[in-house]
Amino acid sequence: MSVRVRFAPSPTGFVHVGGLRTALYNYLFAKVHGGTYLLRIEDTDQERFVEGAIENMLISLNWAGIHHTEGVVLDEQGQVTEAGAKGPYIQSQRLDIYRSHIEPLLASGHAYRCFCSKERLEAVREKERLEKGTPRYDGHCRHLNSEEAEARARAGESHVIRLMLPENTDIQFDDLVRGNVSMNTDDLDDQVLIKSDGFPTYHFAVVVDDHLMEITHVIRGEEWLASTPKHVYLNQVMGWKTPTYVHLPNILNTDRKKLSKRHGDVSAEDFRRKGYLPEALVNFLALVGWSPEDNKELFTLEELEEAFSIDRVSKSGGVFDIKKLNWMSAHYMREASLDRLTDLAIPHLTSAGFMSEQEAIEKKEWVSHLVEVLRDNLHYLEELPEKAAVFFNDTIDVEAGEAAEWWESEDLEALRPVLIKTVEELDSLEQSDIKQAFKAIQKETGLKGPRFFKPVRVALTGNVHGPDLMLVMKVLGKETILKRLTV
Repeated sequence: MSVRVRFAPSPTGFVHVGGLRTALYNYLFAKVHGGTYLLRIEDTDQERFVEGAIENMLISLNWAGIHHTEGVVLDEQGQVTEAGAKGPYIQSQRLDIYRSHIEPLLASGHAYRCFCSKERLEAVREKERLEKGTPRYDGHCRHLNSEEAEARARAGESHVIRLMLPENTDIQFDDLVRGNVSMNTDDLDDQVLIKSDGFPTYHFAVVVDDHLMEITHVIRGEEWLASTPKHVYLNQVMGWKTPTYVHLPNILNTDRKKLSKRHGDVSAEDFRRKGYLPEALVNFLALVGWSPEDNKELFTLEELEEAFSIDRVSKSGGVFDIKKLNWMSAHYMREASLDRLTDLAIPHLTSAGFMSEQEAIEKKEWVSHLVEVLRDNLHYLEELPEKAAVFFNDTIDVEAGEAAEWWESEDLEALRPVLIKTVEELDSLEQSDIKQAFKAIQKETGLKGPRFFKPVRVALTGNVHGPDLMLVMKVLGKETILKRLTV
């Protein structure tokens, strides 16, 4: 059987960067092995379902270039649909399938009905927590007469269906990242398989779905490691082949704690909205937990498809270093085509109120020049409005310190009238024309090097440092330059 892997998120909000990395590793593993990568939606917890989450998830994955060929997809109209022969790929549409698979477990005694009330369960778990440190179910309903249990269920009494784990039994499995893992059933719960509302829990649905969808490798976060023995046992008692497990390390913040919303941006949508290029985020996430053999850092997605290997995935958590992401993102900003960056930049300029969408369309060539001037100083496009503000005002704010000193200098005083006269006479602001004009001014005034370029830059932008001065002048335009010089 060829390799088949899946990304199976819950539609409870935006895609966390940890989820995006899991999707990426599944995608890369499938590519490396010439297999299939599919997307399944695990929505059995209906109370946590967020409207629009599936659509956003698919948009984020498409934005990142992590494309699946089977499962839940968006059609050309942006509507959720499915592709593939092993659906439905949304768990809430598979309830009949789960019901048909729970009956054999009840009949064989590998599962049982539990009628314990919520209040009793809470009391039991609190007692277990205080006495043993681990809150677990005490098995109160394990030995109920099956005929009595069936009669109570038929009478409509609320209940769940639990997995009956054997006592004091070691369950072992091999993990491609963590090696051999063994857990004793005395340390595990009799897991709920079917909830009182008739919906399966994750633990039952995932085993059934992975089997029926012929998943060969389960690549998921390490938070599921403790539950895996139950999944292994379920496969065993159902007579199914157990898939190979791969539990990925957590993504950590710089304090080496699990990355969460408390630490700022954590969803793919956060980074998409801020104007990071998807190739930067994908490249960065690939290296948070995986290291290539040659310590290379910059990869295209196609290069990752060639280089990725599970045996290079670390057991320990990888740190989400925003400085490293920004360094990588700045590289991709410089490498991106100017046309593409311009199209991506326009929404950031319009939302900042610098221009309307219509103005941006009409002045697209000018916007392109603006982006060209500023791109080398950008990590992501949300930074653009602040850096671009100087190009949208007739006046400037002079920075304190060295810039303020040049603003008051005799050199600038001497340069102003010559600059004004020269700019007025220029037919164009192409770099070659400006360069020639600069040489003439330097010869006339005797001011060269920093004594020429720094006061000119301060007069035009209010800063000592910045992008290429000739490009800045081209973007500012003749009228604005003259207004700033005649202050």
